[in-house]
Amino acid sequence: MFYGLPKEKNNDRVPPNQRVTTDFPVLHYGNVPEYKDLTNWTFKIFGLVEVEKTLSFDQMLSLPMAQATNDIHCVTGWSKFDNLWEGIPVEEVVKLVKIKPEVKYVMLHAEEGWSTNMPLADFMTPGNMFAFKHNGEALTPEHGYPLRFVLSHLYFWKSAKWIRGIEFMENDRPGFWEKNGYHMYGNPWKEERYAWD
Repeated sequence: MFYGLPKEKNNDRVPPNQRVTTDFPVLHYGNVPEYKDLTNWTFKIFGLVEVEKTLSFDQMLSLPMAQATNDIHCVTGWSKFDNLWEGIPVEEVVKLVKIKPEVKYVMLHAEEGWSTNMPLADFMTPGNMFAFKHNGEALTPEHGYPLRFVLSHLYFWKSAKWIRGIEFMENDRPGFWEKNGYHMYGNPWKEERYAWD
């Protein structure tokens, strides 16, 4: 399966006050997790589901794969076009559990206590995935190895690095960055960068 972007004029692809780069800047706060052995790595699906599920890394890699192309828009002001991701589509992971009808939001949980929130509808957008490759290469530790979430239409902090789980929720609540001044939603076309925007 492949999800692609329409090839539009560059100006139509750049949100307000963003600059286009061909680099892939590394931005994070705190440590970069190191994995020498993924034997004990787990991915948990929990919250408002009928039965919680925990997967090993090998079990994650056994799920159906896809590729998707997107543009990255970072809250710090850079955009990078035509990123090719390879990984597990969101819908394939969600199929593993039965979500309760009251679910309206998702919290993504990652290493080092990182988390980020979003509406369920945004989480389920076609093309979103749990990626392990970027532009044909395995993710580097700085960019989220062994697995990062990729969300195509919000600021890039919503594409959590070092992802370890999904929590399904009825009510919205802020994740790590949102507690620290970032916008609860993060639409780059509306410049929803910070809580006061």
